Amino acid sequence: MNAPTKAIATENDPRWRALLERDAQADGSFYYSVKTTGVYCRPSCAARTPRPENVCFYDSIEEAEQAGFRPCRRCRPDAPSLAARQAEKIAAACRLIADAEAIPSLDELAQSVGMSKFHFHRLFKQITGLTPRGYAAAQRQQRLNSALQNAETVTDAIYDAGYSSNGHFYGESDHFLGMTPSDYRRGGTNAEIRFAVGECGLGAILVAQSVRGVCAILLGDEPEALVHELQDRFPKAQLIGDDADFERLIAKVVGFVEAPQIGLDLPLDVRGTAFQQRVWRALQEIPSGATASYADIAQRIGSPKSVRAVAQACAANLLAVAIPCHRVVRSDGALSGYRWGVERKQALLEREAQE
Repeated sequence: MNAPTKAIATENDPRWRALLERDAQADGSFYYSVKTTGVYCRPSCAARTPRPENVCFYDSIEEAEQAGFRPCRRCRPDAPSLAARQAEKIAAACRLIADAEAIPSLDELAQSVGMSKFHFHRLFKQITGLTPRGYAAAQRQQRLNSALQNAETVTDAIYDAGYSSNGHFYGESDHFLGMTPSDYRRGGTNAEIRFAVGECGLGAILVAQSVRGVCAILLGDEPEALVHELQDRFPKAQLIGDDADFERLIAKVVGFVEAPQIGLDLPLDVRGTAFQQRVWRALQEIPSGATASYADIAQRIGSPKSVRAVAQACAANLLAVAIPCHRVVRSDGALSGYRWGVERKQALLEREAQE
């Protein structure tokens, strides 16, 4: 292949744009070599942009080295990338939070990974989608939910979850549980959950709201099955249906399902593990009309190896359309499983594509 033809082929390769933009998000997805220097680099390498006719792309380090190229001393493609090193430090901080009996201070967390507290706080939120305090609170909430189910008394559960005093816990319990811990322990006794069932272009739809916000948007074929699903979640809660005022809310949700371009701005009652909350926050950042793969989401939350766990978090989502798990597809663009049926997923994506 002569130089002009090689240059055209390189410039038409989508990886060339990532190279020109020094896109750090492309690091690890490919490598490129430069014939005139004899080295291979990451896409984000800060070296001078090579001439396109001198560039070859490789899927792995092994391919580049088998072709006779050595690693660039500037970007060190054979060593962990800066993003990977940062992600590992944040992962270490997350493990420290998860294992600690009391929530570590910001200073303690930053010192444990060798960063200033300001840089650590910014990086932690960038990678996890939560502040260190928010992540710690979600971890504590997860331990509390488990402890309330298994401990002999509420007091035992409070201390098992890492609270230093009853007073500290009760100051936060309503925010975490949406009800008193005793009521939560008894399956939602005395909790009020208003709900309504309607019809939309995707079949039956149920919208439920606790005192904190919308806690469920369920889709299905039979209205009765949706009500049973809500009852299973809080078997002893006081479910209040046929509320004329509340039916205005379901009309708003149905309107959004039928015409996604109108948007949906609702207070949400979102409860899940720290990991699930990170995934769900990332899903809400996918623009209407766009999609992302499970691997994309895993990368965005700083856990590139957690593709299967991302899929499980999508499946655990109870807030259809409000947390748009329908916008997540396989890496090849094909549709995969959806809690409420692949046909509904396809229909939602088609409606959003028409905006």
